[in-house]
Amino acid sequence: MIRLSAITPSGQPTLGNYLGALRTWAREGTHEDVYFISDLHAMTSSHNPQRLRSMTREQLAVLVASGIDPASVCVQSDLIRELGALNWVLECTCTYGEAARMIQFKEKSLGRESVRLSLLTYPVLMAADILLYDADRVPVGDDQRQHLELTRNLAQRFNSRFGETFVVPEAVIPPPGRGDRIMDLQEPQKKMSKSSASQQGTIGLFDSPAIIERKIKRAVTDTETEVRYDPKTKPGVSNLLEILAASAGGDPRALAEGYANYGSLKADVAAALIEKLRPVQERYRELAGDPAATAGILGKGAAKAESVAAVTLERARTAIGLLPR
Repeated sequence: MIRLSAITPSGQPTLGNYLGALRTWAREGTHEDVYFISDLHAMTSSHNPQRLRSMTREQLAVLVASGIDPASVCVQSDLIRELGALNWVLECTCTYGEAARMIQFKEKSLGRESVRLSLLTYPVLMAADILLYDADRVPVGDDQRQHLELTRNLAQRFNSRFGETFVVPEAVIPPPGRGDRIMDLQEPQKKMSKSSASQQGTIGLFDSPAIIERKIKRAVTDTETEVRYDPKTKPGVSNLLEILAASAGGDPRALAEGYANYGSLKADVAAALIEKLRPVQERYRELAGDPAATAGILGKGAAKAESVAAVTLERARTAIGLLPR
């Protein structure tokens, strides 16, 4: 079984990235899995080349610092030749209507006069990412389910027309209460995001203990006083309980019973979170201070990924009628 996931180098990773994805990849991953930095996806909007390179290296260190096996980590653009070829094959399999109905494309292009073509087609590139590695398990959140379904449709259509070529991936949906969807501390109806306009509701993976304490203390709750896990009517309090459960262990509903007020809950959330992030921050600083080690990880990851990707691409080339290399 091969699992595949990615993180885009578009900003400092957040608590949501760590609790919702990175720690799960580290805990459940095997040497066969692939976790990559999707630097090509970061180019669907205007970007600074120097910052993209810097953020890509930073994200690589973050993945390893989070406990993910370095041998399973690579950078998307290291396979740009293989991805480019398979992306074209899949674009010849996908229809315009399928790409245009993607919810993220509709939301990000709404009201804009000029939209890059890559914003429309990047779900096809995402499909190429998944199919190139023969991944059969893809952990996804609610915002990516539609993209994975497109991947499945393209793989099934290709296999039906040209013979069994691609592994059809299955979605892995984290169960509730595992911190898979950490919400903004100031707007608990919205998912915590590294691209949020205001950073007051977002906890960065490298935030200091003092900053974490301040942001948790100022987190939005409600006008009631009862500590209860109820995401629909008490989203702010429920979000704090989710963070506590993900940081210290336990069920958010059960944890709620141990608190009589919001102040004590916030104090414990901040303390648990600071302790949870401490070893990750320390390991990151070690890697950031050792460029040679980071370069070594990059090289080994690229070689491993390419050995798998080359085989898959050759299968697709043969199936679709292109001359073999």
